[in-house]
Amino acid sequence: MKYRLMDLLACPMCKHFPLKLFVFSEKEIDRKLSQEDKKPLCELYCAYKSAFIKDLNSLPPCEECIRNEIVEGVLYCESCNRWYPIIDEIPRMLPDKLRKEEEDIKFLEKHKDKIPKTILSNGVPFRLK
Repeated sequence: MKYRLMDLLACPMCKHFPLKLFVFSEKEIDRKLSQEDKKPLCELYCAYKSAFIKDLNSLPPCEECIRNEIVEGVLYCESCNRWYPIIDEIPRMLPDKLRKEEEDIKFLEKHKDKIPKTILSNGVPFRLK
């Protein structure tokens, strides 16, 4: 998943923006910005810096951002406590009724030392017991 996508994603359940991003692993891609793309790529929110564009003191690091892709991580909605796994570079943002509890619990168990305790104990729709 590209960091740039965070400028577009909102919680599918409550529509909160921006989602909080926790990155567990990423990979570097050999990619460069063209000269005309030197302006900020994100319009509202820079996930690479975890800040709104208007709050940054300098231009966002777009060159670094487009070279790094998130392989595994979690998207978290601070409004409704829902979390969404990022697996194999794909954010899995399904509604609660389409999610599989067994798969989500395995994901939480696998990454429990990297996932914030708030998600592990209070996350929706599933949490560790």
